[in-house]
Amino acid sequence: MSLPVGRHGAMCGAAVVLLAVTAPAARAQVAAPAGVPAPGTPDVTQLDPNAPMAPLPDLGVDWPDLAKAPPEPADPAATLELVGDARYSYAVNGIDAVASPLLRQRFDELSTLKQHANAPANAAQLDRRASEDVDLLTGLLRGEGYYDARVTSRIEPHGGKPLVTLEAEPGTLYRFAGVTLNGLTEAGAKSDDLRSAFGVKPDDPVNADTIVAGQTNLTRKIGADGFPFAQVGDPEIVVDRATRTATLDMTVKPGGEKRFGKITSPPNKVFDADHMADIARFAPGDPYSDVQIADLRRALIQTGLVSTVDIKPVQATDPGVVDIAIAVEPAPPHTIAGELGYGTGEGARAEVSWTHRNLFPPEGALTLRGVLGTKEQLGSVVFRRNNFHARDRVLTFQAVASNLLRDAYQATSFSLSGTLERQTNIFFQKTWTWSLGAELVATDERDVILDTGQPRRRTFFIGALPTSLTYDGSDDLLNPTRGFRLGGRVSPEVSLQGKVFGYARVQVDASTYKSVTPALIVAGRVRLGTIVGAPRDAVAPSRRFYAGGGASVRGYGYQDIGPRDPNNDPVGGRSLTEFSLEARVKAFGNFGVVPFLDGGNIYTSPLPKFSEFRFGAGLGVRYYSNFGPIRVDVGTPLNPQPGDARVAVYVSLGQAF
Repeated sequence: MSLPVGRHGAMCGAAVVLLAVTAPAARAQVAAPAGVPAPGTPDVTQLDPNAPMAPLPDLGVDWPDLAKAPPEPADPAATLELVGDARYSYAVNGIDAVASPLLRQRFDELSTLKQHANAPANAAQLDRRASEDVDLLTGLLRGEGYYDARVTSRIEPHGGKPLVTLEAEPGTLYRFAGVTLNGLTEAGAKSDDLRSAFGVKPDDPVNADTIVAGQTNLTRKIGADGFPFAQVGDPEIVVDRATRTATLDMTVKPGGEKRFGKITSPPNKVFDADHMADIARFAPGDPYSDVQIADLRRALIQTGLVSTVDIKPVQATDPGVVDIAIAVEPAPPHTIAGELGYGTGEGARAEVSWTHRNLFPPEGALTLRGVLGTKEQLGSVVFRRNNFHARDRVLTFQAVASNLLRDAYQATSFSLSGTLERQTNIFFQKTWTWSLGAELVATDERDVILDTGQPRRRTFFIGALPTSLTYDGSDDLLNPTRGFRLGGRVSPEVSLQGKVFGYARVQVDASTYKSVTPALIVAGRVRLGTIVGAPRDAVAPSRRFYAGGGASVRGYGYQDIGPRDPNNDPVGGRSLTEFSLEARVKAFGNFGVVPFLDGGNIYTSPLPKFSEFRFGAGLGVRYYSNFGPIRVDVGTPLNPQPGDARVAVYVSLGQAF
């Protein structure tokens, strides 16, 4: 015999659980010590089978009328006896025609039945979970405008385990009979655009998500359009069940359109109001916009010198103007950084640096940097002023003493340089960037005489004016998936080595990115370079072009491609041609693989050629972290020169190009 039991102990038609039930007489028994009859327990040996049944104790459950109990099914397999815990399945019916993808997503995320679908449950747990999902689905349907929605549940045997079914009757979709935005006309000529930003209008469904989105859009739009003190109230909705409609009333107080005034800030240890004005993308007299305020807040945080920023519009003396009051709290000013790396041909390398980011306010940073490696030793002092009289303009001065050991040369150098540049970064990626610089170098360099292979040592004094211009039309700085980049660099140089002579170094880089599928990006790169005005041997070895390595032709050692001396060491050249092709494939999760083919060569002629390429191929692995892809590439030369290693490994942050 089976007994339907509701969630509160009473019979319930909405959720029925099939339970195994013993004979009625046995339900009156109370546990007693072994061998001792429980008090009030009749002697079963003296019972008259024809006597009427004694009244059952009150268990808090309405006992069913056995005369009305349904007949046992003919098929014994159709009866499910859920005595203990059992696994179950569930289904939702009746919403296919009305449920939006968002409703289904929310139900899947919040459904108690789904969350515990793989865990066994007893009858009471199933009934409770079904009831919770009934309430959930009813609320979700009403949120989409089905205010008459009714949802019931039932539990029945199916394939030897319980099947929980939610049956929904959405009813009629309620629509707005009227939408009123009280006070919006005070915005004048912009009221129509603001009303469009709200979006909700008569005859639209009474959808809670649409209303919330409209309120958010209106709040954002009215602030962006010049109303810093605007107030957007909460919507009031009245539902008329008789007509299956609703009305919406919301109060909007624009507060008057304003223009930017001056920036003010109380004294602090970071920077003053004038420097904040340099960082801002607006000027006094420009129309007020919340978008510009949010941009300024991000830029101030991005300096790394402040921990908190509080920006408030303040009514100025002129009724049509608002001043911008900014209060900041300083962040710790010191940074200590370290780096370990290894590259084929470059050897092992360790770097450490100490920075005071605001030693010379505003934003005047001093950095002490040291490098110790198997093929590089370096010490430098760098002064850097960010946002130098304009947003993202950087002024840099540095003094560097270094010793570089390369297969092509050894250079012990001291340099002084200065650069003024407009930079890009991962927070504010820019389409156009540029740099103007000046450099003085004294370098003692050792290489060999090309004809004989005999070692030689020369000292060069070099003055240079490097200049660059770059266009970035890609969608991401570290991991581009579409667009292209084009950049050029020109460095006129004067060299003193025995006599004074001049030359110019020119380099052009171009790359393109194409998204074939969401999981496949095809990328390509070309680099051309030339030195005009002086023969190769006159140019200091450290100023020539070289190819090979992780940012050049992978598969080869660092600077190993090109002409070689009698000792089989590279000597560099006056021109350069390189290309790279790779397919960036998202494999699984945050991991991807990148097959690649690179090629290029160094030439003694002043103009780059497209012949005698050295090719390298290989496979890379990418881990896509929150701050950019981490790259590990393994390459091999396809047509190596004598002495080239068969395998080269490169590790870095960001894509190869």
